[in-house]
Amino acid sequence: MSLLAEYSSQELLQAHVQLWHQSLGFFKSAALAIALDLQIADAIHRLGGAATLPQILSEAGISPCRLRDLRRVMRVLTVSGIFSVQRRQPMSSEDAVVYKLTAASHLLVRDDNKSSTSMSLLPNVHLMLTACRECPWIMHDWSDDECVKILKNCKRAIPPRDAGGKVIIIDMVMEYESSDIKHVETQVLYDLLMMNVNGVERDEQGWKTIFFEAGFNDYKIIPVLGVRSIIELYP
Repeated sequence: MSLLAEYSSQELLQAHVQLWHQSLGFFKSAALAIALDLQIADAIHRLGGAATLPQILSEAGISPCRLRDLRRVMRVLTVSGIFSVQRRQPMSSEDAVVYKLTAASHLLVRDDNKSSTSMSLLPNVHLMLTACRECPWIMHDWSDDECVKILKNCKRAIPPRDAGGKVIIIDMVMEYESSDIKHVETQVLYDLLMMNVNGVERDEQGWKTIFFEAGFNDYKIIPVLGVRSIIELYP
């Protein structure tokens, strides 16, 4: 009896889609890297926040012969929500499709000094690994034992709780049961990234163990920073 006999044809088709989607997922990062290199968000921003493909090509200084290629890249980035698209009539013209900035692509727009204002927010492997190595005070870069040592030093440096003493940590608290799939995927992918610097993202139980071992009596997790949380730690 086939191992797949228990599944319907529709279930197997969906299984194929799932595997293809997973295996091709890295192309989203590749498309984002292309948009960054070509400064597509900057071009759209300079054009008033909305532009057609020919306008983007001209503003970004890209050869018109690359229009077809850029259209395919922008298709990926609009489907994934980095840019939005508005279709006008008649649909036969390249000017019929207008690309607009979203909250995500606004983060890609550079400032007047030609340096990105928000690059630290991007899940770019090379940038993130550099940032992690250069910021040794970030808790997720350290082992549990090292975190305990750091927090013990913090505890000695602050007044008692009734005098307003507390430690504030901004870091991820892994949520495996969240209904927000994008939220969960971002956290687990970031945890995989941390393996490159011998770091780790922790769930609440992991944080709790460290806090109490460091001598703290209470904590509060405030999930208000997207995939990160503010953690208030009390002596």
